Amino acid sequence: MEPMTAEQAAKAAEGLTFEKVWAAMMESGKRADQQMEQLRDQMRESRLEADKQMKEMQKSIGGLGNSLGRLTEEMFSAELYKKFSDIGFTFTKQAERVKFNENKQVIAEVDLFLENGEYVMLVEIKTDLSISDVDRHIEKIGIIRKYMDTRGDARKIVGAVAGGIVPEKVLKYAQSRGLYVVVQSGDAVEIANISMSFTAREW
Repeated sequence: MEPMTAEQAAKAAEGLTFEKVWAAMMESGKRADQQMEQLRDQMRESRLEADKQMKEMQKSIGGLGNSLGRLTEEMFSAELYKKFSDIGFTFTKQAERVKFNENKQVIAEVDLFLENGEYVMLVEIKTDLSISDVDRHIEKIGIIRKYMDTRGDARKIVGAVAGGIVPEKVLKYAQSRGLYVVVQSGDAVEIANISMSFTAREW
């Protein structure tokens, strides 16, 4: 594009006043402000939509996690009393998701509660068992021991943890704390190998 000549520039400037130039600048600024506001609105809508999608995804993942957890519990609860019977525990009653209440509050909950006249077996079941799960279960057993004592229930408590996935270090840690460990084996479950040095802890 060729540069404007002085004559062309003078002709283009005919009739221009400060007010007209100012009005044109203000109009241009107004359009820019409107464009910026539209851009902000679009960004705001995009952010709200992204937040909505994130919440829906978290809800879906949470639901899947609950379903997997429930499936894992059902898989183990169907077999455990038989497996413990094989090593000398003859449990006569079994209940799932047992809650212990005190002063109208839940102080502890166990996934599986097995019992007979001499022993109570408290079992924690996880899809993916961790060391922190083991520690929390031992703490929970201590709470239930006190609960039973205050009610004159002197039966011995033994503990077990079970998992669809049980890393070797978690298995060894749980056994070192005196807990039985139950693992998935194909389509069934079994009590993990117990070494000669293993002694089940009794509370």
